[in-house]
Amino acid sequence: MNERPTPPADNECCESGCSPCVWDTYYEDLHAWQAQQASQASAQASDD
Repeated sequence: MNERPTPPADNECCESGCSPCVWDTYYEDLHAWQAQQASQASAQASDD
């Protein structure tokens, strides 16, 4: 996952409390992406 996840479009959330909501999935993907980015930055810093 090299690209930052794209947030859902305005019309993708029905606001009826779905589980999981498209926003739940987005935030899970975003946190995973952020962790991956931090890991890559740490690995790159240790290589220097």
